[in-house]
Amino acid sequence: MVRVGIAGLGFMGVTHYKAYERIRGARVEAVAEKDPKRLQGDWRSVGGNLPTPIGGIEDLSGIRRYSDLDDLFADPDLDMIDICLPSHMHAEAAIKALRAGKHVFVEKPIALTVEDADRMVKVAKEQKRYLMVGQVLRFFPEFAIIKRMQDEGNYGKIRGAFFKRVITRPTWSDWFSDPQKSGGAVVDLHIHDSDFIQYLFGMPKAVFSRGLIGEKGDVEYIFTQYIFDDTDLCVSAESGMIAASGLAFEHGYAVYFERATVRFDSLWGNPPLLFTHDGKKKQVRVPQRDAFVDELTYAVNCIRKGVEPTVISGEAARNSLLICLKEKQSVLTGKPVRISA
Repeated sequence: MVRVGIAGLGFMGVTHYKAYERIRGARVEAVAEKDPKRLQGDWRSVGGNLPTPIGGIEDLSGIRRYSDLDDLFADPDLDMIDICLPSHMHAEAAIKALRAGKHVFVEKPIALTVEDADRMVKVAKEQKRYLMVGQVLRFFPEFAIIKRMQDEGNYGKIRGAFFKRVITRPTWSDWFSDPQKSGGAVVDLHIHDSDFIQYLFGMPKAVFSRGLIGEKGDVEYIFTQYIFDDTDLCVSAESGMIAASGLAFEHGYAVYFERATVRFDSLWGNPPLLFTHDGKKKQVRVPQRDAFVDELTYAVNCIRKGVEPTVISGEAARNSLLICLKEKQSVLTGKPVRISA
């Protein structure tokens, strides 16, 4: 049994708490939260930009509750700390937990600077503990199908791909609205697609981005072309806090294999569509699974079996952060920016 402590009971912390209830081989034994109401199980104020029903009153009897993070990290009866704190707190919290002898799962982004991400990866290796990062898009069934089709090779190679992720300007959290704490639209939101692109194709050698700068001086909307050594591969993505208030969240893609095209948009309310070279069209059957449950199950099983967590490794998340920061640089300079991992 992997004994879990959750740091932070905001939107993602509560989402993870409920996911663990469905995972065999794991149990939440402790939580840490500075808000006294949330620490007592009053989650009615918890909200975010995903249509996931998570609010309400939760019975936390039997769960050890801490108002201080250090007390959570020092708990001797925990195997893993699941960090769902504001992004600017990720690095220091993860390093403390690792040095306390715990495996760490931290929500994306891994950190706000590559230097902090490198420190986290280094400490994890020194402590011989796993550092895992919640790049959950890799587990969304609608997206995971693309990776599976690529690996199977039945439709040839991917020649072109476009990814989209847009939200309404956030109003549900003060820290989330502050790019100095969240990383802004690129590092917090767009990183999902930059990470998935890395998952499919590896590291690009350069990025060329255009974007809109908001009133706080940060990039609020971005459109990027990812440049690979393979000159016949064309990949792009758009993301940002640009949608009107009636459109809280949308993501999707168009992926062009040599002998098929797959398209998906969350607004359709339907599975992805597959168009094949023989002129046929059909819906792609994807499993009705909870990506957060699958992601955390993977993390738990890595600990139980002593297997390196390659799919959600700290190194991969560090590289996704690097890509996003180079994209920001490209927007601000108006030039393509080379990437060296």
